Amino acid sequence: MIEAAAGSGVARRAVFIAGPHYRRPSYGSNHPLAIPRVSLTFDLIEAYEALTPEEYIRSRPASVAELTRFHTRDYVNALKRTEAFGRVRAADRARHEIGTLENPYFPGIYYTPALATGGSLQAADAVLSGSHAFSPAGGMHHAVPDAARGFCYFNDVVLAIMRLRDAGLRVLYLDIDAHHGDGVEQAFWDDVGVFTLSLHMDTAYAYPFKGGRLQDQGGPKALGCALNVPLPRETSDREYREVFDHVWQPVAERFRPDAVVLQTGTDALFGDPLGRFRLSTAGFLSIVEQVMAVGVPVLATGGGGYHPLLLARAWAGVWGLLSGRTLPVALPEAASRALRAVGWDEDEDEPYYEDLFRDRLEYGEERPVRPVIRELVAMLSGHAALKRRLWAS
Repeated sequence: MIEAAAGSGVARRAVFIAGPHYRRPSYGSNHPLAIPRVSLTFDLIEAYEALTPEEYIRSRPASVAELTRFHTRDYVNALKRTEAFGRVRAADRARHEIGTLENPYFPGIYYTPALATGGSLQAADAVLSGSHAFSPAGGMHHAVPDAARGFCYFNDVVLAIMRLRDAGLRVLYLDIDAHHGDGVEQAFWDDVGVFTLSLHMDTAYAYPFKGGRLQDQGGPKALGCALNVPLPRETSDREYREVFDHVWQPVAERFRPDAVVLQTGTDALFGDPLGRFRLSTAGFLSIVEQVMAVGVPVLATGGGGYHPLLLARAWAGVWGLLSGRTLPVALPEAASRALRAVGWDEDEDEPYYEDLFRDRLEYGEERPVRPVIRELVAMLSGHAALKRRLWAS
């Protein structure tokens, strides 16, 4: 039996935005996202009987006019041309970084990211009506106006925030993907109505390889309206929480958002092949739960995540929190079958592997907080601009 979740936040309608397109290999076969993600999440939610017809919205592709609010027309046209001709022109590869190892060509190179963007715009519309919304195909946070970056072709997150800003909302963007949400941060560098907060692998050792640490905390007009927090390898639940608790409450209280946009990339989970953290699903969802407690509408997107079993279990939990349901920890038999049908075996020799088909949660190991995390918290407290903005009385 699924129960309504208890919580301090305001009870709101929630919508889940997806579509049949994600039943096919929507990213082809040579893209890192060419694994079942949205469809597998949907299967787990359906197995829990946790989605009503009223909560489901079929996604639509974003129009060219919507895409060019942020992206250049030349770039949009390049993706359309690439899809139409089935190949990448050398000039488009050089200028727009498509058809590269980082951003490979695949059939539907225009339609698939346009569909994900349209879903996130529909999610923004739902938030404007007072609902929570989940756009799991979205969260492509690296793309820039004239180029693809980091597996991302259109930056649906930026466009969704723009829609909220058009309505006058103050938006707090939280990115818990393992990688820095750099494209979103850059887009709102000088907008005092948007605060971007990203906790991620230090870019000294992880994409986008920009050196990391605590530089680049907001543009000249919005000093203190961006905070990216680089974390070391092997960051655990307890360590992540130590840092998160230090920054989240001051940001939320000082910024006073009208809406939160939450990027829920799951590559921060312990078994992800491209992540270097050790977060458990329970620890990951505890962060989402704290975001929900702010009491404003939440627009959640997907993002990174390259272990389909971990991803679908976590995103089913995100939907449970957004929709006010308490999902049983034990997976329904239909959910276990859906997970096994993926045929994922990259970590089948790990002791936790069989547990992935039994429960939707696992819990992090309790270990002491390392000195490097203590030092990071002290650096955050001592950062002059952040101290004025967040911690000053």
